[in-house]
Amino acid sequence: MTQLQKYAWLIDTIRHAGKISHKELSDRWELNKDLSDCKPLHRSTFNRWREAILSQFGIVINCQKTGGYLYYIENPEEIDDDKLKKWILDSFGITNIIGEHLSLKGRILVEDIPSGRDHLTSFLKAMKDSHSVCVTYKPFNTNYNYTFTLEPYCVKLFENRWYVLGRNNNDDIKIYALDRIQSVEETTDKFKLPKGFSAEKFFSKKYGVVLGHDVKPERILIRANEHHKNYLKALPIHHSQRLKEDCGEYADFELFLSPTYDFVMKLLQSASMVEVISPDSLRETMKGWISDMSDIYKEENSES
Repeated sequence: MTQLQKYAWLIDTIRHAGKISHKELSDRWELNKDLSDCKPLHRSTFNRWREAILSQFGIVINCQKTGGYLYYIENPEEIDDDKLKKWILDSFGITNIIGEHLSLKGRILVEDIPSGRDHLTSFLKAMKDSHSVCVTYKPFNTNYNYTFTLEPYCVKLFENRWYVLGRNNNDDIKIYALDRIQSVEETTDKFKLPKGFSAEKFFSKKYGVVLGHDVKPERILIRANEHHKNYLKALPIHHSQRLKEDCGEYADFELFLSPTYDFVMKLLQSASMVEVISPDSLRETMKGWISDMSDIYKEENSES
């Protein structure tokens, strides 16, 4: 159990309790045998953790003295408004919960992230040092590797794969899947991020990881039928998604993003449950893919 996991447990416990006494915290800690070895959470240890959490996360754990000494998170916006911090804490929270129930390991199913451990540390270190890296990469559907230098700007997790975005030695901004990288080596060459670069802003008008530099963002209207509309309400396709109208039998949603290849593939996953209303250009793209799929299934099975 790392210190970071202990801090995450403390933050997560207080977050979900709202307000909680030190005694109750200690009792919960002691009951969590995998974390605590059945030992109480001493007040001196608790206070050290509070200081470390403030230093590392900027999260203030304060004490309400009236009505009992109860601890609470004074600045929850420090978590709620920071996607990375929230993701880290939520991930640790889930890890801790599952860790308490390892006896159910055959009944808890998770998805593998094959590229998560291979080269992520190397890229994060290079990003921290502002050093370029030498990368050997093997694309899908090729029998060869190629080697190039890359200035790593940011990394992104998308659909259980890690990607790195950066400027290569051809002066192109490109994105690479970490599970296609054969090797990565940090160099001593320094680089500077472009002035004002924001990874979140860079991807804000994109669905996933297809950059589509020539695909402009536009207003998109989609219609989900009554069997699918609630799924889109619960888990929006994109952060720009807004409910335009719910008519009972269907609901219309508006998005503003670049309709790149991966976005089209996402829409096709919903089959006839989602229809593109506008723009016409995207409707035509969808028609093309659907027509090609229809042609495949119209053909007689060659094995029959």
